[in-house]
Amino acid sequence: MQIKRNILLNPGPSTTTDTVKMAQVVPDICPREKEFASMMKGIRQDLVKIVHGKEEDYTSVLFCGSGTINIDVCLNSLLPEGKKILVVNNGAYSQRAVEICEYYGMPHIDLQFPVNERPDLDKVEATLKENPDIALVHTTHNETGTGILNPIREIGALAHKYGAIFTVDTTSTYAMRPINVYDDNIDFCMASAQKGIMAMTGLSFVIGREDIIKKSKDYPKRSYYCNLYLQYEFFEKTGEMHFTPPVQTIYAAVQGIKEYFEEGEEGKWARHTRVFNAIHDGLDELGFKDVIKREEQAGLVVSVIYPDDQNWDFMKIHDYCYERGFTIYPGKISTTNTFRLCALGAIDEEDIRDFFKVFREALDHYGVKVPATYKE
Repeated sequence: MQIKRNILLNPGPSTTTDTVKMAQVVPDICPREKEFASMMKGIRQDLVKIVHGKEEDYTSVLFCGSGTINIDVCLNSLLPEGKKILVVNNGAYSQRAVEICEYYGMPHIDLQFPVNERPDLDKVEATLKENPDIALVHTTHNETGTGILNPIREIGALAHKYGAIFTVDTTSTYAMRPINVYDDNIDFCMASAQKGIMAMTGLSFVIGREDIIKKSKDYPKRSYYCNLYLQYEFFEKTGEMHFTPPVQTIYAAVQGIKEYFEEGEEGKWARHTRVFNAIHDGLDELGFKDVIKREEQAGLVVSVIYPDDQNWDFMKIHDYCYERGFTIYPGKISTTNTFRLCALGAIDEEDIRDFFKVFREALDHYGVKVPATYKE
């Protein structure tokens, strides 16, 4: 089967291999069969291995949904009665965690920092010291709105120093940028199948400490579908999801995980780094500026500032590239007009060089000056 290959430079879903796409074409099966439960058990074990967790310490729990379901699950399930959450917030996805706290009416502190700066660890520690009732600290590893890399190892260490657990949204780093739950002081991390394992949308997962999940059985129940212990318990008793799983999506995830281990952690990160560097090389050649200092970027997302050019029109440039097989994505910074180019998915540096040929054509077609012009 000939499948048109599109290069997705958006922050997910990512470009997939044909073998992952075709893995969904399987005989129909009832997801309550032992064969299917056995496959999900293997996935759960492999998801823990990717972040170097030991089976006696960590487990993984699968959910139907996009990455936001993981933030919801962790925050609403892991907060004990009478305690509060600290959200270390410097971007759109940490802000989403704040909104989840607000929606459930959970006590929380929204510790805000500028979106183009890493959190101030002294302020994080001062907040923990002043609020001994903080039981959970949450932040985002790679804020994909900007591409900034947050110091999760240091934040996790501070959480543990003051007796809190640490949950981190690794949706845009898991299975791409190497993670070690022990070295990085992570109690819970999370991702979705369409990102790092380069599979399909609709399957998300939380990897976390089994002892804390068991303890959360006695915490306030704030959600039925999105309760971590309830889903974990059902997996442990039956090997199945509590509710109907995305069957074909899971077959794709199995193939994606297989291809992850074939490429290897180091090899995959090296490829993403090649792509990231090629993105910067192309932008530098055209004179475009990005938002975050290069040394503070996560190596996966580049947030590019619109040029000060009357002929620049993002949607026209987007459409020109899209019609030729390349997808670029709008930014997510309220104070700055940006678009994003991402190093996710089954792509390599040659794809980026091909993209910049088309991107340059688009600029020329619409009369956008090269090198790009900026007032400051």
